[in-house]
Amino acid sequence: MNYILFDGTVRNQLLPFTYTRPVADIRVGILTLREKWEQHLGFTTTTITEDYLSDKYPMVEMEQNILINASFIPSPNLVNLIKGLAENQAVFYEDEPLAFFSNEEQEVDFDTFEVIQYTYDDILRIAHTWDIFKLNGEAIQKDFDLLTEGRNSQSIPENTVAFNKENIFIEEGAKLPLCSLNAENGPIYIGKNAEVMEGAMIRGPFALCENATLKMSAKIYGPTTIGPHSKVGGEVNNSVIFGYSNKGHDGFLGNSVIGEWCNLGADTNNSNLKNNYAEVRLWDYETEGFAKTGLQFCGLMMGDHSKCGINTMFNTGTVVGVSSNIFGSGFPRNFVPSFSWGGSAGVTTYLTKKAFEVAKVVMSRRDIDFTEVDAKILEHVFEETSQWRRS
Repeated sequence: MNYILFDGTVRNQLLPFTYTRPVADIRVGILTLREKWEQHLGFTTTTITEDYLSDKYPMVEMEQNILINASFIPSPNLVNLIKGLAENQAVFYEDEPLAFFSNEEQEVDFDTFEVIQYTYDDILRIAHTWDIFKLNGEAIQKDFDLLTEGRNSQSIPENTVAFNKENIFIEEGAKLPLCSLNAENGPIYIGKNAEVMEGAMIRGPFALCENATLKMSAKIYGPTTIGPHSKVGGEVNNSVIFGYSNKGHDGFLGNSVIGEWCNLGADTNNSNLKNNYAEVRLWDYETEGFAKTGLQFCGLMMGDHSKCGINTMFNTGTVVGVSSNIFGSGFPRNFVPSFSWGGSAGVTTYLTKKAFEVAKVVMSRRDIDFTEVDAKILEHVFEETSQWRRS
């Protein structure tokens, strides 16, 4: 069977992260949504997404296909139901198509399908940007169970202090001398060739993904995920860093989501609680206004390739778009459009020529090429977001 992941109706609610990737490639827990589905299904997947992303994330259609809404996190009940789908059958969750069986070039009309309502109470869905950190603890536990079942962890070093050792899993090649691992409130997963430097203190749920580094004396409160090839120091609480991003120095990051290829300068801090303890509102790209989150704690959402200088301060509920460069004293606005250059005193347009020069250098340091396909995606984002830079 050929499995295809599609973005569904929530794609715009997950901007700025879905400007540069399909919904399927959002990381929550240890794995991306795509990686979770592929682990459960036992097959690779392709993607139906925005046209401008399709060169990097192509869709492969065969004679028979099952299409899956990528915003849903797989569970055993859901996977079994999807694997058992037959022609002209669809699974719905409330009014949302969750998965359906389709023949090649078939015109999909759900009025002609046999609809199966999903009634289990194990649904987890990433429908808003803040769901990424809000649901991260449950997602880490699910991924931990999935990845470690029937496997043995690497031994915990003698000089590392560990609480609830059976809830700690260390992959091959990981280094963690002289640190503290407290898995009493949730699992701790240390990925392949990852490093936890001396004096770091971790409270689960926590995931340090492959080739990521936790710097000396870092303080990590779960549920937190540090994605592959990222380097993180200072204090972090209930946050998700997708991968290839750095927060190498002291400073606080809380209830936040950071995309790929980002860098937070030394002593960058974000607020995750308003002074009046009121509900946090967050920029909504669809309504072009600030929407209620229902949360008292909500920090920074930063899209791919964005950077900030030393001593940067982000207010509660700040959204920074793709490829922006923030610096200077004072708090920048709660919404910083993509390709912005500046800070609280005002911003100008960060031209793609300059942004691409930086991206090439940054990515080459990790032996990854900045391709023409990458450039075309960012050029599209630059044009699509121009309206907010003008205003």
